[in-house]
Amino acid sequence: MRTFFTRIKSYFSLVKFSHTVFAMPFALIGFSLAVSQNDYSFSLRLLLLIILCMIFARNAAMGFNRIADNRFDALNPRTKNREIPKGVISTRAATIFVIINAALFIITTAFINRLTLILSPVALLIILGYSLTKRYTSLCHFILGLGLSLSPTGAYISVTGSFALLPVIYSFIVLTWSSGFDIIYALQDDQFDRSQELKSVPSAIGLKSAIKVSVIVHAATFCLVMIAGYLGKGGILFWSGALLFTSLLIYQHAIVKHDDLSRVNLAFGTTNGIASLLFAFFVILDLFLQHY
Repeated sequence: MRTFFTRIKSYFSLVKFSHTVFAMPFALIGFSLAVSQNDYSFSLRLLLLIILCMIFARNAAMGFNRIADNRFDALNPRTKNREIPKGVISTRAATIFVIINAALFIITTAFINRLTLILSPVALLIILGYSLTKRYTSLCHFILGLGLSLSPTGAYISVTGSFALLPVIYSFIVLTWSSGFDIIYALQDDQFDRSQELKSVPSAIGLKSAIKVSVIVHAATFCLVMIAGYLGKGGILFWSGALLFTSLLIYQHAIVKHDDLSRVNLAFGTTNGIASLLFAFFVILDLFLQHY
């Protein structure tokens, strides 16, 4: 039994399950935007299906990323102790894990509605394809952001079966926000990426300029949050959440310097995780109070 739970723990570590906190709250925002409309009502069944889709899709994407990057992870001192290079999980086992999760994702979308099923292969193509983009383009951070940005619009479509402007705005918030913090995360691999001819914003233009790009991208995030509040007629709770979210964006840039990367993980993981949770909490509560 202990071996079984150790194995499960290894897979949780493989996919960095704790990082689900980045996109999941925005999926819940997309769901809440839909059910706050008069034509739709809350469905626990649908909410659980959306959560399962998020989990399966992310498991497939992260598992594939670990397989695709195995050779580089084994060479990089920062990542050499990850599960596959260390031999805790074999490449074959990880491949089976990815296939199962990808299949479960598509199957789950079939229980939601026709449009989510039709779009599911497109979503998989984007989130799996990201893992190969670092070999070809420094814009790889934005491909990652695109994959994560599917969450609010995907959740909205799961309820309504159609697109709408406001959830798309939230998708752009996720795209710019996550792209910006992924550039920060990539700072620590600048020298390694250069040595392996891997592409990233830091390896292309240097650490100092990369941080400036991240600031610009996060400035766009701030503008999009303002637009979302205006279009969604946000109340005091929305704007409180927006203030906290923006403050944490500023904070992560205050603690990461081009000549001091010691707090990159604090900025990348902890700060953005808290920002996502707080923003979603206040946005959803605002929608709930406006609706009821």
